[in-house]
Amino acid sequence: MLTSSLSRRAVLAGAATAAALTAVPAFQGRARAAVAPTYRWRNAVIGGTGFVTGVLFHPSVRGLGYARTDIGGAYRWDDRAARWTPLTDHLGWDDWNLLGTEAIAVDPAHPDRVYLALGTYAQSWAGNGAVLRSEDRGATWARTDLAVKLGANEDGRGMGERLLVDPRDSDTLWLGTRHDGLLKSTDRGATWAAVSGFPGTPSASGQGVSLLVAAGRTLYAGWGDSDGTASNLYRTADGTTWEAVPGQPSGTAAKVPIRAAYDCLTRELYVTYANAPGPNGQSDGSVHKLAIASGKWTEVTPVKPGGTTSDGSTDAFGYGGVAVDARRPGTVVVSTNNRWAAVDTLFRTTDGGRTWTSLKDAAVFDVSETPYLKWGADAPKFGWWIQAVAVDPYDSRHVVYGTGATLYGTRDLKNWAPQIRGLEEASVVQLVSPPVGEAHLLSGSRDIGVMYHERLTASPSRGMASNPVFGSATGLAQAAGRPAYVVRAGWGDNGNGAYSNDGGQTWAPFAAQPTIAKDAPGPIATNADGSVLLWSFVHWDGTKYAAHRSADNGVTWTEVSSFPKGATPVADPADPTLFYAYDTDTGTLLASTDSGVSFTARAGGLPSGDSQFKLVAAPGRSGDLWVSAKWNGLYRSTDGGASFSKVDSCWASYTLGFGKAADGADYPAIYQVGSTESITAVYRSDDGAKTWVRINDDQHQWGWTGEIIVGDPRVYGRVYLATNGRGIQYGEPV
Repeated sequence: MLTSSLSRRAVLAGAATAAALTAVPAFQGRARAAVAPTYRWRNAVIGGTGFVTGVLFHPSVRGLGYARTDIGGAYRWDDRAARWTPLTDHLGWDDWNLLGTEAIAVDPAHPDRVYLALGTYAQSWAGNGAVLRSEDRGATWARTDLAVKLGANEDGRGMGERLLVDPRDSDTLWLGTRHDGLLKSTDRGATWAAVSGFPGTPSASGQGVSLLVAAGRTLYAGWGDSDGTASNLYRTADGTTWEAVPGQPSGTAAKVPIRAAYDCLTRELYVTYANAPGPNGQSDGSVHKLAIASGKWTEVTPVKPGGTTSDGSTDAFGYGGVAVDARRPGTVVVSTNNRWAAVDTLFRTTDGGRTWTSLKDAAVFDVSETPYLKWGADAPKFGWWIQAVAVDPYDSRHVVYGTGATLYGTRDLKNWAPQIRGLEEASVVQLVSPPVGEAHLLSGSRDIGVMYHERLTASPSRGMASNPVFGSATGLAQAAGRPAYVVRAGWGDNGNGAYSNDGGQTWAPFAAQPTIAKDAPGPIATNADGSVLLWSFVHWDGTKYAAHRSADNGVTWTEVSSFPKGATPVADPADPTLFYAYDTDTGTLLASTDSGVSFTARAGGLPSGDSQFKLVAAPGRSGDLWVSAKWNGLYRSTDGGASFSKVDSCWASYTLGFGKAADGADYPAIYQVGSTESITAVYRSDDGAKTWVRINDDQHQWGWTGEIIVGDPRVYGRVYLATNGRGIQYGEPV
């Protein structure tokens, strides 16, 4: 479940990603990689796992829809196939900031046209945004780079849509920005210019234009940077002159217009408001409608925030999504947002807002396809972070809404199930491929903890690992010589560490944990025979703490003062007395020969200054260590870290892992995200990193992929790749 603190971690992760992509040297003329084999890439299915910030049905094509996410790109819905197709997987390493989709627009008069406004962060360390435009529903794209930044993973990311095709002229598009006012294009998104005379004045809050919507031939723009007294909804009838909408309801100037929808059958514009942009921080809100012909405003708020729940809690929340029924006049659906006490819901009216029904009250959920949605409880919640709502224009009873983890849909307004096939948005940070057992993959992600993947083509039947449930995973490790023993660490409400004796199927919390584990759970390791645990601690804000060791399966813990604070512990896969650590602050490799009791320095002079450098031990060998040092390259030691040699077959290595050796090879297959020439890509080596072949292609890049990569120890050629927003990708030769 996403929370405000996890949201902040997501922003910090974006900053770290930006740092990972800076200071990359020019191509130095390395030998070109060998001809690549053909690989088939698919998601290891979880189902959703991220914030769906916008969803819309095409108004003139039955069964066609689009969805956007905060960090995982955009998707197209095919009703016949009942699944989503990703539209932005072609965006590569250098374009990682474009995996967040700020807004989507379709052209009602030209059904094959679709437009995306891309840009994940508007911070100084992030790149500018871009607009993608397609004439074939996203099969191919043309691109225009913008001179401004967008913020698809920042506060206000569930607002919108901020991109609009002008109903009077399909060549004209409008784009609302957070810091740079309103932009306009008159050539279908190929070029953009600032709109002069637009009344909104940007402020430091970074919301700017919160929504754009057409009501007939009149355009409306919401404004999210109001000072509490000025107008926050503007309109233009001629596309040139903008004015404040007259008579805006009392109290709305102190709120933010979140979303708007126009009922063309009754000629009424519905607007949802909240006292913060969301998805966090909202405690008040309302719903109003504007009769376009008369200019009369009417408040139609289903339930006013601020009441008291049955347990005495304050029922504080805002309003988010709004959608009208194109077939039935006065039929509207709105969502609450950030309603933690009474749980968020959808309200539906069939009489223009005079009366409302909560769809949650009669809802029946079936999450058997994605069991993780129970979050360790007996049943799933109706939802949270609901700011994306849509009603099918060809089926009044087909309603979908987005949450912080999935899309739910119904065909009868009562029975709900995830409508999420093909849409995967997990931000993955841990992967283990066991050498034996039922599961070929264990994973750990931000927000959805750890999972045991019995099958790669279905969501794990056990859902999130429980006892305890983690919000976000920070560590996952398997004893190399005792693979039934697995340990994990993460952010949990009832403990931050756990162990499994059946390969990750079931778990038990450590009997005790260091005090610091509650506030700064970090990476964890277990030695080759599973007799010792070594747990490092790093707060989400980057503060590092002393590691702790346990030799009794977590019953007691002892501080290891000689272990470099915040480093990732690495166990030797063959010798249970050996542990290693890479001190990235000083560029020093440290080793323990007493099962983690003490560490001493070995090789120095390694690259330093970046906590994302990675140390990996080759499987089945003692003392065979590899360091991925990003743009500093790749290093190897065969003497337990006493010395390292630079590998000259690549000039950049961001993450590295191992899998089953090729037939006849005497060394495991090596996989990496790195650069052997001018492009950063996914590579495999079958000869100990002497040569590499690229195994992904230009249509399968997924933005930033530098967290972790592992090969399957049982299936040659199969590789699992963690992405920051496109879940777990796995590739196999075809």
